[in-house]
Amino acid sequence: MDSLSLLKHITNFFFFLLLNYHLAFAISKPPYTPTDNILTNCGTSGETPAPDDRTWTGDDNSKFGPIEQSNSKSLPANALSQGSSAESVPYMTARISRSQFMYTYPVTAGQKFIRLHFYSASYQGGFNRFKDFFDVKSGPFTLLKNFSASFYAEAQGNDFFFKEFCVNVAENQQLNLTFSPSLSDSNDSYAFINGIEILSMPSNLYYTPPEGLGLTSIGKKDKFFIRNDTALENMCRFNVAGGTISPVLDTGMYRLWRDDVLDQGLVNSELNVSLNYSKIPKYTAPDDVYLSARQMEVNGTNLTWRVPVDLGFMYLVRLHFCEFVPEITKVNQRRFDIFIDNQTAKLGFDVIESSGGQRTPIYNDYIVTTGKRVENSDDAYRLFITLRPNPSSISPDAFLNGLEIFKLNDSDGNLAGPNPQVSVLSPPATTAPTSPPPAEKSSTKKILLVAIGGSVMGLLIILSLLGFLIIWRLRKKEHRHYGSYYKSLSCCWKLNSATYVGKSSRTTASSLPQELCRQFSLDEIKAATNNFHESLIIGTGGFGNVYRGDIDNGAMTVAIKRLNQGSSQGAREFKTEIEMLSQLRHVNLVSLIGYCIHGREMILVYDYMVNGSLRDHLYDKVNNPLPWKQRLDICIGAARGLHYLHAGAANIVIHRDIKTTNILLDENWVSKVSDFGLSKIGVNNSAVSTNVKGTWGYLDPEYARRNQLTEKSDVYSFGVVLLEVLSARKPLNKKVEEEQWNLVNWARKCIQNENIHVIIDPHLIGKIAPACFQKFMEIAENCVRDQAIERPSMHDVMERLEFALELQQSADAEKEKMNPGHGGDYVYPPQVSFHVSRYTNIVGGSQLDYSSNISMDLDTDATGQTYPSVLSSTITSSHGFSDTINSSEK
Repeated sequence: MDSLSLLKHITNFFFFLLLNYHLAFAISKPPYTPTDNILTNCGTSGETPAPDDRTWTGDDNSKFGPIEQSNSKSLPANALSQGSSAESVPYMTARISRSQFMYTYPVTAGQKFIRLHFYSASYQGGFNRFKDFFDVKSGPFTLLKNFSASFYAEAQGNDFFFKEFCVNVAENQQLNLTFSPSLSDSNDSYAFINGIEILSMPSNLYYTPPEGLGLTSIGKKDKFFIRNDTALENMCRFNVAGGTISPVLDTGMYRLWRDDVLDQGLVNSELNVSLNYSKIPKYTAPDDVYLSARQMEVNGTNLTWRVPVDLGFMYLVRLHFCEFVPEITKVNQRRFDIFIDNQTAKLGFDVIESSGGQRTPIYNDYIVTTGKRVENSDDAYRLFITLRPNPSSISPDAFLNGLEIFKLNDSDGNLAGPNPQVSVLSPPATTAPTSPPPAEKSSTKKILLVAIGGSVMGLLIILSLLGFLIIWRLRKKEHRHYGSYYKSLSCCWKLNSATYVGKSSRTTASSLPQELCRQFSLDEIKAATNNFHESLIIGTGGFGNVYRGDIDNGAMTVAIKRLNQGSSQGAREFKTEIEMLSQLRHVNLVSLIGYCIHGREMILVYDYMVNGSLRDHLYDKVNNPLPWKQRLDICIGAARGLHYLHAGAANIVIHRDIKTTNILLDENWVSKVSDFGLSKIGVNNSAVSTNVKGTWGYLDPEYARRNQLTEKSDVYSFGVVLLEVLSARKPLNKKVEEEQWNLVNWARKCIQNENIHVIIDPHLIGKIAPACFQKFMEIAENCVRDQAIERPSMHDVMERLEFALELQQSADAEKEKMNPGHGGDYVYPPQVSFHVSRYTNIVGGSQLDYSSNISMDLDTDATGQTYPSVLSSTITSSHGFSDTINSSEK
């Protein structure tokens, strides 16, 4: 591969990363709008838009400052390493000085967020990395003291970051931020800042309301109040088990919710669920925080999080809860104990009891005091948050949705902790000082040379590894049928500013056909949907609305899925859908025609499916019930599509959200699998460790328990679809008798009680040939087995369904011979019972035992004449295997 080609691939790769970041900012109007929303881009002038559509204002000649306290003026400076992964705004420029400088913000009264953004780098003018030691004060509070952004970044493993604080501004006061080098009499130490955010927050979001009852202070009897004379520093904010939520997807306050990255417990998540904010304000946390949770593993003893904090301070610990598991509806089903810093915070806590019901978010606040700091000691202290099942709980389980921890200032108004202990170069280990370096020039130079040398070596190693990895992956994947992964991405994501308006574009720099990656302008989409007119809505879901539209001057009718900007699904699912459908083509997969990205709009354009979804023809809508053979045809088509995903594509694709709403029907009633937003790339015979995602009722229980995703997870979901097709009932339905809530469990119980006939759709009674019914039920029962190893492959499912259809057609042909002229409207004895087959799946081999038995009662016709129920014969399918048919004939 020549250097020009490699450069092209690398450029496409990083362009994809940039776009991926851009997509994450598509949201709707948040629940809260800050009164003050000030963004200062330090070290520059004018207004600069950031990728999240917010505009930062330069501090050169700004009304906010900087205000100098000496004759030595602060300087605007550019970072010398402009190629970092840090965003250009606000991280590539800084306000920097070896003397004190201050910003003054005339803001409204109330509680504010202060976010200080830092990029650890060397700057123009001789401001070298690892020489930055400075204090930051706001009014009476010391936010940072003797702080080194370089050592902090080294410890965090990220060269850009921000520190978040909360302060209250009284009436007729200004918010001041003062930056002071720690060694003002030395030319070595300096202070700097890249960006400043000042945002209003809702009253008493983290402060105690004046009329409130106060907070539980662990280990103390008296309640604690966080008053307006307190400052706070955010130590962590976790979206537990749900992945990182970018600031723009917050509720209006631009808080960053990080993934808790805990490799403990099970991940549980729910999609397309409305939450009941009757206990707390909607702006408390994004919906996604409350729609994902980490719960205990089977036979687990507890869940524990360990968060680094500074000794000698008090902390506010906020635990977010929301019970969304359908099976947990009553008090005492899931009750657990809460321990913080190895102390009891709450015994026997029950979310249903505290919230009043399902899907109602709440949070618990606790105050904990850590031990005193010992001078000259290692201050790497971890605050433990532990959840453990309470003995009175029906289910030995515990869970958490979100976690926030804030440090409270001490009696001197101080929030600052020591600089972290880091090793700049190892071996030999060089420990960074927690106080300013000595004034001797020789010692300073040594520290600086070691730091720079270590950084350069580390950077060279990382760049070399990255280059090797990219070349290796490109060479490995170039020979695949659909071209390399990055080629396909460059096809899908090749964008420039001109593509946002005017006509649509088609990409050509790819081995993929041009029509796979058509990009529409927003004007085209609006014209196709009459500006998203309500009369053209043909479907809706958690993602938003689906519209019928006409493109190319009415030459083609399409389905246009417009992402709801408040959707629980977002940019990640949008990107995944395009990635998958751009590389996959099959008659039983829905075809992606194109997409549109414009500002916060994210839109997908598909082939129009005239007959809607399979679910539309089973229940909920006024449609004629589908005949049995047509239902079989639809299931076979969907099985073929899934088999292609599992075995026919270059890589195994695990759909992860198979359900009747994601099986669409075209004008010829051909079924097509759709919605690849949750899909994952798998590996042959290997499980993918991943957060659990999917839809309740269809979710593989083994995947939910172990977080191990395989293609057999799709098989389970498809088994639920088969039962749904047979019964015309929802997988989960609490409007029926309790034993029928869960369709799979109910079917198993009916099989055990030998009354399987009660689950059959009344429209199908007498319409299914007994042999076909036996085979169909055998397939469905095999698919929904708890253990993945006991489930068939999609290839087996597809062939067995095809054989079931052959059995139905053979029985119909026999009926036609015996009594011609019925036009296909044949009557069979009702199905009374079904006996579970012996199914053996030898892993890695091909041995399958499909032998089965049918037990049928004697049937009586309208005249009272009794007929034997079972007539055995043998048929050989077109797939080469024979089976015993047990069919009823009169």
